[in-house]
Amino acid sequence: MSGRARAALGSVTLALASAALVVALVEAALRLAGFAPAGERAVRRIVDARWTLLLDCFPSNPRGYFDIDLRAAESVSRYGRLAPLRFSAIARDHRWAVEARYNTLRFRDVAPEPKPPGVKRIVVFGDSFAEGQGVKQADTIARALERALEARAPGRYQVRNCGRRGLDFPELYEAFLDALLYEPDLVVYTLTLNDAVQPGEFRTLHGAVNDWILDRTRSPDGPLQPYEPLRPRVLDFVKDRLSALATSRETTRWYLDMWGEANRAGRERTEEYIRQMQRQLEAQRARLVVAPWPLFVGLERGYPFAAVHDTIRRFCLAAGIPHHELLVAYAGRRTQELWVHPVDHHPNETAHRLAAESLAPVALKLAP
Repeated sequence: MSGRARAALGSVTLALASAALVVALVEAALRLAGFAPAGERAVRRIVDARWTLLLDCFPSNPRGYFDIDLRAAESVSRYGRLAPLRFSAIARDHRWAVEARYNTLRFRDVAPEPKPPGVKRIVVFGDSFAEGQGVKQADTIARALERALEARAPGRYQVRNCGRRGLDFPELYEAFLDALLYEPDLVVYTLTLNDAVQPGEFRTLHGAVNDWILDRTRSPDGPLQPYEPLRPRVLDFVKDRLSALATSRETTRWYLDMWGEANRAGRERTEEYIRQMQRQLEAQRARLVVAPWPLFVGLERGYPFAAVHDTIRRFCLAAGIPHHELLVAYAGRRTQELWVHPVDHHPNETAHRLAAESLAPVALKLAP
């Protein structure tokens, strides 16, 4: 073998040895970090037949926020009737919970009643973000906004929580009509980016996607796949990252298309529902403000949905509807610090408080 060939072989051998060392170090780091691709189960829900009491149940309690332990005797006595045949299994795999109680309108608040004289009533309206899915009642945006207004103008404001989880337009408009029973002076529509009308052709085009809010790639039921001790973590880590990138591209495109030309008919119907909300309120001498939530993804490294927020802002401007951007309330925040749970990316209590503090001056201006 010539000297040049030996040198080339030596270079290749050194490169392979270096690569093997890097892989070994990464493998060791993943094992020390406890990496396993199975992850955690998705969130479970228990609700009574009348939809007056609901529990969002989680597989772990990483922030120590959830104070309902379903394995405790008190919880078994109080909540076991909600799912008598499944409660033990749920408590085994989803030990921690948050309680939500609803009135007959399925809003997480008191029933409608006449306004006290001299009091302005503000309704926070929207879907699960407004309702406060995974957040205690006292920590929702409605309660936090009421506290903020009370500090500025004691005794002058009431805030009602008219969020209703799981709804998009046109069902959201029906919930809005129910919210009018509170006789609001101001409705704060905290728009979530998946609220838009999604016609059948749009759903067919995109199919089912992970919507960045609840992790729909995992099952809440059944045993997690056991992880073989000798199985290389590196291979699964690479597989997970590639899968996450593919999901990211699909989901980002879904949201961009929902508010773009790919869903023009659905977007225009959504805009008409919002205009109709404005007309309904004007007829009652009340006002509307649209305050879009951000999706809690990529806030610190180039938020991917700024163009959607701009589309909504431009629509509100053209329609003469007051608009407030909640995205700015989270500048400089780490995305994961604002999640309810690693498998549930609804805004947590900190995110609700920041949104309420951002909205308080707007409420004072629009409902003085």
